[in-house]
Amino acid sequence: MNDQSVAPAAAEDVAWASINTPLGVEELKSFCRDIERMYRINPLLNFKKWEAVGENRYLFSGQNISQEEPFDFDLELTVEEKPDGFQIHYQGDLRSSTTFTIEAAAADSPGLSTLTITDRYDGVSEEERKKQLHRVDRSIVIWAKYLQQFLYSWKRWSRFRPWRWYMRRVWQPMKPSGRRITYMLLWISVFEVALILLGVVIYYLEYA
Repeated sequence: MNDQSVAPAAAEDVAWASINTPLGVEELKSFCRDIERMYRINPLLNFKKWEAVGENRYLFSGQNISQEEPFDFDLELTVEEKPDGFQIHYQGDLRSSTTFTIEAAAADSPGLSTLTITDRYDGVSEEERKKQLHRVDRSIVIWAKYLQQFLYSWKRWSRFRPWRWYMRRVWQPMKPSGRRITYMLLWISVFEVALILLGVVIYYLEYA
């Protein structure tokens, strides 16, 4: 992952994070076009509602757990597609916009791309930002990290229809806590199966 910022201080109006991805530019644009999926990958957002209310307009409510004291949000999003990515404009949020900027990777990485996420807080005054620091979304670096992990998994597994079905129909609607629990249960199950197989092998070696 490239150099990244944290959420902005009171005197700043921008936070950003940039990642390398295994996808080509057009492939990454197609992936990012599913805006709901992009937000659901963020492990610090608990969804309550995501509803389309018009062309490229959505109502989005939930809880942000990136602060020490989580806060609820209820937003209206308008998505604008740009030549180099997408810009999401907010109503009802401290942020004015989030931009996904997609660019070709360096010349020594042909066919790959970079994704930069930029949160802008220039819609309110510095004084107002100071008053509402407890509502600043501090998830951007973690979000970028999880997006990068997801994109590498997507590159490897998305050609398999069962995997795509599971990620969209089962994994994606889960709360982040549910995903963590499912992950732990999966590894516990794998460990239990391994122990059973080990027991079978020992029995076979001892008594067969």
